[in-house]
Amino acid sequence: MSVAENKLYDIIPPELGASWVVSYLERDQFSPGHVRILRDKAKTSDRILSKLLNLAPKTFVSYTKDVSKAKVDTKEHILMLISLIKHGADVFGSEETFTQWLETKNVFIDNRCPMDFLNTISGIRMVDDRLTGMEYGDNI
Repeated sequence: MSVAENKLYDIIPPELGASWVVSYLERDQFSPGHVRILRDKAKTSDRILSKLLNLAPKTFVSYTKDVSKAKVDTKEHILMLISLIKHGADVFGSEETFTQWLETKNVFIDNRCPMDFLNTISGIRMVDDRLTGMEYGDNI
């Protein structure tokens, strides 16, 4: 990641509140750097990321250069995923370990992988709630 992208990454809190997201998006601070951060930190393919964001892979890749046509809900989704990755890395100690957990079936969510829920904001919040629970001693 570039120095500018590292600064963007540092700005995003590991647990986002709705008011932070709304304020950030209203100030029009979202850039292609955010898409590149997600791409770098997610440790997965563009195909999977585009599926999570409900985008065509070609559209997702185009957003790494220009987000002027990206819908606000896609921008929100990207911010939420970046925040989730930060929170998960804090809980698990690394992005790689968190990614492994995301891709592993979990008995506490009907034997499904947490990754299966990341295509919606509510799903991201549910997974984030599981992370918060783990921080306070819940089972994973």
